[in-house]
Amino acid sequence: MKKIPGIVVLLLLVCSNAHSAEKPGSLEKRAAAIHHAVLTVDSHTDTPLLLMHRGFDISVRHDARKEYTKIDFPRMKEGGLNGAFFGVFVSQGTCNPEGYEKVKQKAIGLFDTIDAVLNRNHPIAELAVSPADIVRLKKEDKLAIFIGVENGYAIGKDLSLISTYYLRGARYITLCHTRNNDICDSSTDTVSNTGLTAFGFDVVMEMNHVGMMVDVSHISDKALREVLSFTKAPVIASHSCARSLCNNPRNLSDDLLKAIAKNGGVVQMCILSDYVKTPSPNPARDSARTAVRKKFHDFDGLTEDEMKIARKEWNAINEKFPQKLATVADVVDHIDHIVKVAGIDHVGIGTDFDGGGGVEGCFDVSEMGNITLELVRRGYTEHDIRKIWGGNLLRVMKKTARIAQQYQLHCQCH
Repeated sequence: MKKIPGIVVLLLLVCSNAHSAEKPGSLEKRAAAIHHAVLTVDSHTDTPLLLMHRGFDISVRHDARKEYTKIDFPRMKEGGLNGAFFGVFVSQGTCNPEGYEKVKQKAIGLFDTIDAVLNRNHPIAELAVSPADIVRLKKEDKLAIFIGVENGYAIGKDLSLISTYYLRGARYITLCHTRNNDICDSSTDTVSNTGLTAFGFDVVMEMNHVGMMVDVSHISDKALREVLSFTKAPVIASHSCARSLCNNPRNLSDDLLKAIAKNGGVVQMCILSDYVKTPSPNPARDSARTAVRKKFHDFDGLTEDEMKIARKEWNAINEKFPQKLATVADVVDHIDHIVKVAGIDHVGIGTDFDGGGGVEGCFDVSEMGNITLELVRRGYTEHDIRKIWGGNLLRVMKKTARIAQQYQLHCQCH
């Protein structure tokens, strides 16, 4: 019998073990090391709504299961999240001068609240307005807080407010929310077939000129296609999932995923359970929620005391009718799908924490590392994960800023 050379034996052993299971705990350690190494950015949270009310201290650790809050600075550290976009969220109101003034004051109040919180917590977290900021803050072991405006209703009919909000730190505007507005149709309102209005085209142009990212989450399919046909900068969907896996109008069809990829944009995977996996029917829960929304006017214009009562009643419904949540594996199924359809350069993560986001295994920000663990388990490399956890979003931020600079330079030359 011929003797097999030692080098051949070694190669055979390597090949035979290439796909074998890793040693217990080694995969978890590798995932944790990757999670710590990459820049991690969550593109959408609604935490500022909590900051406006007395009794919530973001510098103190809270219990998500008991207090229904998903983000604070200690838990961001625990979950290895380097940066988060805090949403200046305004619900849709009346489209008239009185409504525009009211919503402007609410938006400014939220900006003021974020500023005050960051001033108090300067050693822990700072406002970030560029990719360079989060790189610097990670090195300083500080948290980066970006700002996005959710619902273009916040600008009313005043295009100059886009610059105003940009100068306050906002780096994207979600064109609408759950109802149609002056800018475009919503995916969850009665579709007027308007798509992007004439004013909406002006808004997109001004956002390109200012350097504000255009956020297409929540908008109708027609409006999204019209944005893509017109914008000079890549877009983001700050918190959206794949419609092929969960047939919800808030999610994006494969055609739209491909169109956003062609535009150079990025789809930030949302982890709000109802958008991740179609929920089992629960008429009693749905009816109770609808009643609370109606009672508290869709949570718009409430005083602090009224908001506390509204939250208490809303949380009581969740306790009485517990929801079976989607899982981290379901979330990564969507990421897999978006990668397959749009490519690895066009997917990210936007949790919608404190706005309904949270799944089993990633119920709050302290568990963010579990998403990385599932990605590693499925064979994603550190290079891939770096893109998903922030690289793709930061690339769009840079490109949007460059396009605005080119426009401003052109204006100066002429």
